[in-house]
Amino acid sequence: MDVFTLVRHLRLPPMRRRTRWLLIVLTILWIGSVALAWWWSANWASPRLAGLTAENTRLREQTRQLDELRQRVATLKRSDDISRAANQELQTSLSERDEEVSALRADVAFYERLVGTSGQRRGLSVHSVKMDQDANGSWHYATTLTQNLNRGKISQGDLTLQIEGAKAGKLQTLEWNDLLQKHDAPAQPFQFRYFQKVEGSVMLPPGFTPHRVRVYLRSEGTTIQQAFPWSDALSGEVAAPEAGKH
Repeated sequence: MDVFTLVRHLRLPPMRRRTRWLLIVLTILWIGSVALAWWWSANWASPRLAGLTAENTRLREQTRQLDELRQRVATLKRSDDISRAANQELQTSLSERDEEVSALRADVAFYERLVGTSGQRRGLSVHSVKMDQDANGSWHYATTLTQNLNRGKISQGDLTLQIEGAKAGKLQTLEWNDLLQKHDAPAQPFQFRYFQKVEGSVMLPPGFTPHRVRVYLRSEGTTIQQAFPWSDALSGEVAAPEAGKH
């Protein structure tokens, strides 16, 4: 029995029949809307939902990879910082070792000259000259004198300096009086058996560029002079000096 036959047999009053018809129509419309919603979901929503799910999965994977890359970058940065610090420490250590080696070589050269190794014995001579600028603008000099020709003999005399250079494009030589800024400045005395360091301070005029330090030793009526390049005097290195005696 269909719906219409059922309505005829019920023999409902007109008002109730209209209400029943309205309910039937609403029921049919609801069923149709459910069917339409299912059809739309099956044909449109489900594919898009699958696409969104795949996109979400892809975004999660990219986020994971990005986090891994960030972690690797942080690890590499820490490793680079550690390597830089280790390299800097190594460079500092090597620099300190180089300075120690240079100092030891200077000591070896000094003592070799002092004891006269390989049968080489020398009389009074200048082993090295070291120039350092003081805070007040003056220059502190330290000259090391040696002799090993006669180990029982006491060497004595006096020392003066002469500095050669240039000023305003012209060669200029500063004598002992110029360096001490004093007329008839007395020479610096020395007296030793094996070696002695003679120190003092001198002044250089503004604009003067030094090129060479010349040391004069006067002892027993003889004058010995030795010249050292200014660069060697600044570093304190023992160079092969230009020597002379008169």
